[in-house]
Amino acid sequence: MAKERPCPWAGIEQYRGTKFKGEWPTYPEMLAIQKERYPDSLCLSDFDGPGGAKRTLTYKETYEKAMGLAYWLIKNGLKKGERVAVAGKNSPEWAIAYMATLLASGIVIPIADALHDPETGNIIKASTPKFAFVDDAKIPYIKENFPEIVINSLNPTDPEKYIYNLSSTPVELNEPVTEDDVALILFTSGTTGIPKGVMLTHKNIISDGFIAMTNLTIYPEDVFYALLPIHHAYTMQAAFIVPVIVGCEIIFGKSLAVTKLMHELREGKITIMLGVPLLYNKLLSGINKGIKSKGAFVCFVIGFLRGLSFLVKKLTGVNIGKKIFKKVLMQANIYTLRVAICGGGPLADSVFKQYQQMGIDFIQGYGLTETSPIIALNPMEKFKIDSVGKDFAPYEEIKIIPSEGVEQTHGKYQIGEICVKGPMVMKGYYNMPEETAAMFTEDGFLKTGDLGWMDDEHYLRLCGRAKNLIVTSGGKNVYPEEIEDSFQLYYDIQQITVRGYYKDGDNTSEEIEALVYAADDVYARLGIKRDDPESGKKVFDELRPIVSKVNKKLLSYEQISRLSILSEALEMTPTQKVKRSYTPKIAYSGDC
Repeated sequence: MAKERPCPWAGIEQYRGTKFKGEWPTYPEMLAIQKERYPDSLCLSDFDGPGGAKRTLTYKETYEKAMGLAYWLIKNGLKKGERVAVAGKNSPEWAIAYMATLLASGIVIPIADALHDPETGNIIKASTPKFAFVDDAKIPYIKENFPEIVINSLNPTDPEKYIYNLSSTPVELNEPVTEDDVALILFTSGTTGIPKGVMLTHKNIISDGFIAMTNLTIYPEDVFYALLPIHHAYTMQAAFIVPVIVGCEIIFGKSLAVTKLMHELREGKITIMLGVPLLYNKLLSGINKGIKSKGAFVCFVIGFLRGLSFLVKKLTGVNIGKKIFKKVLMQANIYTLRVAICGGGPLADSVFKQYQQMGIDFIQGYGLTETSPIIALNPMEKFKIDSVGKDFAPYEEIKIIPSEGVEQTHGKYQIGEICVKGPMVMKGYYNMPEETAAMFTEDGFLKTGDLGWMDDEHYLRLCGRAKNLIVTSGGKNVYPEEIEDSFQLYYDIQQITVRGYYKDGDNTSEEIEALVYAADDVYARLGIKRDDPESGKKVFDELRPIVSKVNKKLLSYEQISRLSILSEALEMTPTQKVKRSYTPKIAYSGDC
């Protein structure tokens, strides 16, 4: 029987009423507490020193650097509530800019490093920051188009503008923030029109971090790997805010390049890793290829041991996989991993299971930017493979509201829109009162836009986005995300998006189409190039058997009837999901 998890915020209760006076600490209060609790523990690290050497800052050093920069910001005119933009690759410098802004009672505007200049400009216009800390590549554009902004660099190439050279002697601090003050505004990319900014308060981000740990125990000795873009709510919360409120070390990764990834995993001795389905699928693919290269007998033995390990773990809670597969895990540089967390989209059940079989405590979570973002997490001692997580009752409330036109159920459970109420729910959209009001029910629940159902033990299952729902001729509801998940372990398919289409002029019901961008290996195997005029048909013939195989596992009304091969990849989100607002370039299309 699993032990009862200790209260995640028990360690800071001694500071209540002295170091913090609200229900939850503000970020500046939390940072000051951790500087006192763990002064000599490592806080921020990366491997960007000379020759790939590790750079580190302790909690005391981190606080001092951040406070020095906060003094500089105030000295140079930052007032409470004014905004500071931060745009760059993951780094300790990025973290210091974020921390310093909050210590100076400002508001952080994280901007995706990968955005094109016009999109960056739209966010800057909407948020009107007074200062910007950015990678060198963005400086010329911002300087030319926004001369009123004080621009500084996250890179040491320009010593005068380099963030670490900007500290100041103490000055009078701005009025302290309260837990209900806005800490950051996370904007959509702003490709067209006015970008939508999610306002998250200090209470939102701190409470969500602590409450998430009611389903997952984190120790100060843990080492987090912040590999995904840290401007995104998922990485920011799970690999930046949570480690700080526990007292862990954060190692910042900047690239998915295999050699750098393997080096950082090995040398960093990572114990908790954040990832998205694409990343974990690639890692597992490499492991399985290594096993297959050993021959059929070895594959059989490994398969048997995997099954045995999983059975023992489910029946007894004892993890024997770490010992059985030590050599395999060490070769993949993930032997030190204690927990692997997947977010940004559902992971195929088979992938989830294989990591568990090999001794990695693999868990899934669910949330959205508007909820800071975590609202469900699978407890690793009592996980459900097909669930994206268990709610955090009694600290939040989730209910399923049947959507108009969706009468479907899963057994005795109603499928509907997932709605949530709790301290992690956003304050609203920046300067958009009407859009904010539209996001909430009359009784104050945030509408997530996701369809799903929740069982009697409060575990959530996702079906898909309400706006992506496909309605067939028989009135059946099809969730494209569920079909897409069935293709996660077919490595010939780099991207797949499922959508509805109308056939033969019949606009009353939809059929199912799969848009596929094939992997480079397919073209190499066929001896063709992507831009060859006949390549689309050849790739179609190569991939159609995969679609047929998946179709056999789907219900009749879910089966794909048309396969379209894309000549260009679709744009991806920071969490490596395909953006559905696309105009696909199709090389070949045919019936399945």
